[in-house]
Amino acid sequence: MKKLLFTLFIALLSGLMMAQEQVSEPRPQRTPQQEALKQTMRLVRELGITDSVRIDTLYRMHLKYALVRQKGLTRAQNLERMQAIHNELKNLLTPEEFERFMNHPAEQPRRPQGAAGSPARQAPPKTLPPSNPQ
Repeated sequence: MKKLLFTLFIALLSGLMMAQEQVSEPRPQRTPQQEALKQTMRLVRELGITDSVRIDTLYRMHLKYALVRQKGLTRAQNLERMQAIHNELKNLLTPEEFERFMNHPAEQPRRPQGAAGSPARQAPPKTLPPSNPQ
């Protein structure tokens, strides 16, 4: 009995060690150029911008702020960076495009749901679903 428990313990321990090795590999970080290109292409796709001069201007703006972000900012500095991005976008985009940008679900601020910031719970169903006896 002790041999069986010892064998199970060793098997469990080795499985945990293998799982730990897989998780510990860091995922590759994007360069500022890759990040700027991704953000620009997302904005171009969502807003339907076709003017190459404006696209280039948006890319240069995103690259500038991606390079700033790379320096490791505090939370306050990051909030200032985000505000500066929004101010520049307000000048670069048409009022309609900026309105669509600000109303996009990814750009809306997250608000806590329910009491004390906890997610709102769904009400239980009023009736139970029919069971399928098999």
